[in-house]
Amino acid sequence: MSSSKPTSIKATEATRDRLRLLAQERGTTITELLEELAQSRLTRSEQEQRARLAAAELGLEYTEDLQQAGQSAWDKIRAHQGGTAA
Repeated sequence: MSSSKPTSIKATEATRDRLRLLAQERGTTITELLEELAQSRLTRSEQEQRARLAAAELGLEYTEDLQQAGQSAWDKIRAHQGGTAA
């Protein structure tokens, strides 16, 4: 867990209760659960940087068309993960 100063986050009671249950099931705290979530997600800037590096490793020029094709692929993956694919 980080040593930074604690803060408050406003959430509905239902969200707080769900976070508490998720943390309890994992044997951790809500704070640690939120820290894990925050560290496991990339910012848009980080995503863009990784996409540029991946394109370079594949010998591809990172153009707007390539970026859009990649975004489309990720959108389809997320749709399948969430069960919303048509």
